[in-house]
Amino acid sequence: MFATPVSTSECRKRIGRGCYSPSQYRTAYDLAALHANGITGKGRTIVIVDSFGSPTIQHDLDVFDRQWGLPDTAVDVLRWGDVPPFNPKDPDQNGWAGETTLDVEAAHAVAPGAHIVLVETAVAETEGPVGVPEMMSAINHLVNEGKADVVSMSWATSEARFPGFTQGDYTSLTTLRYAFANAARHGVTLTASSGDGGGHANRLDAAWPAGDPLVTAVGGTELHLDDAGNRIAPDSAWSGSGGDTSKVFARPSYQDRVRNVVGAHRGTPDISMAASANGALWLYSSFDPTRVGWTAGGNGTSEASPLFAGIVALADQAAGHRLGTIDRRLYQLYGHPRTGIVDVTTGRTGPNGFSAGPGYDQATGLGTVDANLLVHALAQHR
Repeated sequence: MFATPVSTSECRKRIGRGCYSPSQYRTAYDLAALHANGITGKGRTIVIVDSFGSPTIQHDLDVFDRQWGLPDTAVDVLRWGDVPPFNPKDPDQNGWAGETTLDVEAAHAVAPGAHIVLVETAVAETEGPVGVPEMMSAINHLVNEGKADVVSMSWATSEARFPGFTQGDYTSLTTLRYAFANAARHGVTLTASSGDGGGHANRLDAAWPAGDPLVTAVGGTELHLDDAGNRIAPDSAWSGSGGDTSKVFARPSYQDRVRNVVGAHRGTPDISMAASANGALWLYSSFDPTRVGWTAGGNGTSEASPLFAGIVALADQAAGHRLGTIDRRLYQLYGHPRTGIVDVTTGRTGPNGFSAGPGYDQATGLGTVDANLLVHALAQHR
């Protein structure tokens, strides 16, 4: 824990890795021009879905905003079910409070004008279907109420942990997709973390919900920035980023252009943003009274999903309407110049994973983003 954030160069001296501020992210992802022109996510709503939540999220976001000169926003908390009183000594609740802090502060850093709805569910999402029905019913409710433009899910569970998987019966997973189908009908965009296991090149078993064809799967990169946010090297694939091939879902038509990589199955990720411990976003938290202050300890693809959800909120505002399921548009932009999709060609996702190289790969998907270009490219699509 740090009492106050320090520069990236000082972070590297003290703890041997980079620590980045929202202003460095604005530079790295070319967000400054958008924000200067009023494209901040204003009028759009980002929904964050986490088990248990954090009892100090509003206070912590206020401190985060004061530190970085960001506009204050009121977090609208929806408690879904009988959420237990917070106990900082409970490792599950403590972990989810950290996840909540990350999700809210990362999304707000990219889209500081967007409204944030935080869904706190009463059952911890673990592996397989545990905790997922509560999350799906909450998402479905907000979609029906018209209170969601983009939903970020920075959690992941293996397809193989759903009952029936080894017998080829996937209904325990597919019956939970009703919220996603409803979101698609209402034009709501869904993003999800691709997972932090590094991927497995020879296994059919994707992380879900990232592996769902109705969801944009967001993988992880490592940013290499100086104190001002300028790149000192190109982004590389983060070694822990999940990239997998689904056994449950066939290749969606929008991935036909990359069939030589993904084969007959849905491949992940689609796009990637910052996830590495070496260059994580500074976060402030106070939910644990024994650990109050600032951290930049490495957030995994749990950081990447809310970051990209913020990009979608900016594009929604620029377009003047919800963009809905955006994967088809992302793959249409693939390979064209000045669309905001930036190829990542270096790095590897773990010993059994994938190498990044020219074009689409399952290390970083289509690549990372130049937000100024991508927001306009997405907003111009009808």
